[in-house]
Amino acid sequence: MNRWSEDLIAIDRAKTVDGLFLQRTIRSPERIAYRYFERDAGWRELSWSAMGESVARWRQALSGEPLEAGDRVAILLRNCPEWVMFDQAAFSLGLVTVPLYTDDRAENAAYILQDAAVKVLLIQDVGRWKRLAEVVGDAPWPLRVLILEPSPAAHELAAKDPRVQVVDRWLPSSAPALKARDGDPRDLATIVYTSGTTGRPKGVMLSHHNILTNAHAVLTLINVYGEDLFLSFLPLSHMLERTGGYYLPLMAGSTVAYARSIGQLAEDLQTIRPTVMIAVPRVFERVHQRIADQLETRPAPVRWLFRLAVAIGWRAFQRAQGRAGWHPSLLLWPFLRRKVGEPVLQKLGGRLRAAVSGGAAMPVGVARTFIGLGLPLIQGYGLTETSPVVSFNPLEDNIPESVGVPIRGIQVRTGPNDELLIKGDNVMQGYWNNHAATAKVLTHDGWLHTGDQVRLQDGHIFITGRIKDILVLSNGEKVPPADLEMAIALDPLFEQVVVLGEGHSYLTALLVLNADLWPGIAREYGLDPDQPASLRDAQLIKDILKRIRLALTDFPGYTKIRRVTLTLEPWSIDNGLLTPTLKIKRNKVVEQYHDLIEAMYGSDG
Repeated sequence: MNRWSEDLIAIDRAKTVDGLFLQRTIRSPERIAYRYFERDAGWRELSWSAMGESVARWRQALSGEPLEAGDRVAILLRNCPEWVMFDQAAFSLGLVTVPLYTDDRAENAAYILQDAAVKVLLIQDVGRWKRLAEVVGDAPWPLRVLILEPSPAAHELAAKDPRVQVVDRWLPSSAPALKARDGDPRDLATIVYTSGTTGRPKGVMLSHHNILTNAHAVLTLINVYGEDLFLSFLPLSHMLERTGGYYLPLMAGSTVAYARSIGQLAEDLQTIRPTVMIAVPRVFERVHQRIADQLETRPAPVRWLFRLAVAIGWRAFQRAQGRAGWHPSLLLWPFLRRKVGEPVLQKLGGRLRAAVSGGAAMPVGVARTFIGLGLPLIQGYGLTETSPVVSFNPLEDNIPESVGVPIRGIQVRTGPNDELLIKGDNVMQGYWNNHAATAKVLTHDGWLHTGDQVRLQDGHIFITGRIKDILVLSNGEKVPPADLEMAIALDPLFEQVVVLGEGHSYLTALLVLNADLWPGIAREYGLDPDQPASLRDAQLIKDILKRIRLALTDFPGYTKIRRVTLTLEPWSIDNGLLTPTLKIKRNKVVEQYHDLIEAMYGSDG
């Protein structure tokens, strides 16, 4: 680590996000900026100077379109260097970028294109545009469609449709070098549509100043070096990855490698060997479950050694944090770390200085396991409306049960119902074309209502629930369903869970079963796995309720689940029951399963 160096670019020198990029190309032109995979050539690299030349070409091509400062342009790509090139080229012309989720439904993407009056759309391939075009129809936006991946079909479409261009023929072979522009840091930089679990998505308006101050504030809590290597696999259309895995490394001069796909993530971790990784809890939960499944097949002494390693590793972590004293068992930690911890960490590349989890709550047991094995895992919290980071756990003050301490420049306090309120330079300008929605969450003096219930203790933020998601039973008991759902979903048999009970005297649950495990379970009960009636078998339901009762042992008695409905049909983006960020649309699920839910309650008895 003594050869590692900080190379941060100051906000007042950058002024805007494109100013930050230009400063980086000047500051470290030969340093590697990005790594990416090409099917025929393997892993490739781009230096900052090469990125600067490419952005200049994209800028030149965009300047040939009928665009004015403030116009919106959209990006519908998987993570790749071209995502950055288009984003930076647009910023350098004073344009506003609108990221779209690659996995989103065509109807949602079409709505965003019209709501933001997007003039130019950069899209991955001709097939994706044809699917989207069917929904866009005769609507006026976009005026220009740029297809990134060349193909005979793409060029054929471009010849027929005057609004379609293929990037390889649209980009000039060369362009004048990038120059600094006198941009206003308070200008709108991007509109990021939230994948809300209810209603139409809302466009969060973020300025250059919002983004830059947020990235810089994070860097005051954690050291990031020019020698760091980030592995990027969360979608850049999400502000967590965009700030944490793009703008922040840009400010620090670090290298970013783009993973090929989630399915190839394990292999990419071995190849890239990142030092920093940003992920959502589900990634860690899946690895945790894989470890648990493998342990089940090992002899009892191996399972015992693993549990011992986690327990003593956790004690060593607590001592390093100053929250526990020395204990004789710590003498075993060097041996256990080498024999148990390091083989697991090698699966993650073996070089991680920080593994960041955000986007949702992580089960404490999962966090403890990884930390106990020696992984520097830190949890954070944020919202698209806050650019997005609000808080995270510093490595030296890491309380996994919390979402950390507020980053520099952010004020936090609690309002009625213990709701977390936030104020700072990272808070959005408002929602695009939606003053009513803005007024609901943003006070006249700049405080943002998050909708999250919290406890503030010893400088840390502890999330205790969601204002909207609290279930109030008919006896007055208040139940946060997310906590129950998380505990139940740790059982590998349950792929997705929704707990219900608003206004009723008891709780019920809708459960999507793991399709891989279901055939074996069905056979154990003498049931036909292909028959829908098998999911209603009385003995099966009785045993499922027992499994849930065990999962909820640590919860109050009134949180007991009395009845369940089982299904094998997963809730997905395609069927409209998941948002692009994989959050369950509770209202949509309740609507779809209305009759079955009513049957679970009957006369509420």
